[in-house]
Amino acid sequence: MGKTAFITGITGQDGAYLSKLLLSKGYEVHGGVRRILQPEVTRLEILEIADQVTLHEFDLTEQNGIFRTIRDINMDEFYNLAAQSLVDTSWELPVYTAEVDGIAVAKILDTLRMLRPS
Repeated sequence: MGKTAFITGITGQDGAYLSKLLLSKGYEVHGGVRRILQPEVTRLEILEIADQVTLHEFDLTEQNGIFRTIRDINMDEFYNLAAQSLVDTSWELPVYTAEVDGIAVAKILDTLRMLRPS
């Protein structure tokens, strides 16, 4: 049986290409998106893999959601490719940018350390 991977930023360029690579190696691929009701899956569709990945609502600013996702998905690997990458937004919302691009990483790593120590 293949491995399971979880990718934040799965709908971005790097996340989509990583998904395609992992699928080609037999992985089960899960990914986190901010809005599950209307995820932007264009890149996954272009690569013809949108129906091969499982999407989960995943808000990088919400500790309980991070915990639940890592607890509930039996993942072997975790890839954090999500970020607030718009320069204008980073100036307009500096605290949010720090939360998503920095503090969220610490939350993810701490949760992985607690729930998946191996």
